[in-house]
Amino acid sequence: MTDTDITPATTADPTVAAAAAQFLTPVTHGLQALAVNGKQAHWNVRGANFIAIHELLDEVVDHAQHGADLAAERIVALGLPIDARLATVAAKAKATAVAAGFAPWDATVRSIVADIDAVIVDVKAAIDGLDEVDLTSQDVAIEIARGLEKDRWFLVAHISA
Repeated sequence: MTDTDITPATTADPTVAAAAAQFLTPVTHGLQALAVNGKQAHWNVRGANFIAIHELLDEVVDHAQHGADLAAERIVALGLPIDARLATVAAKAKATAVAAGFAPWDATVRSIVADIDAVIVDVKAAIDGLDEVDLTSQDVAIEIARGLEKDRWFLVAHISA
């Protein structure tokens, strides 16, 4: 086989790929930050609702990691690289500061909900922006939004009256 026999990894229009990456990169960064903050909160949550919040935070982390993977793999499938190294995520994500140590369960929930809200802003911008650009990438953003909104609902139920 010669180099001329190799099919390119993608047939995506470079303009479409760049636009999709513009919207999905902040989503990837936000979800990676949510996963890290969620695990930090998971380890350090304290109080009467400990076990419920502790276990729910593991699900939030799993969902965030899955969503980040979906968004990042879509960018790569379109032929572009993604930089989601820890330093890049820390510099670019809009995550709040979860407690560095032990924290009451209700403060922990509020911090993680704030992180989810920050990611949802970027996800909604992606959904809107990708509408005219790339419907497959928009579908990725919609799937991520569904999961985030469900996780947010489950968390808020713990602090709602």
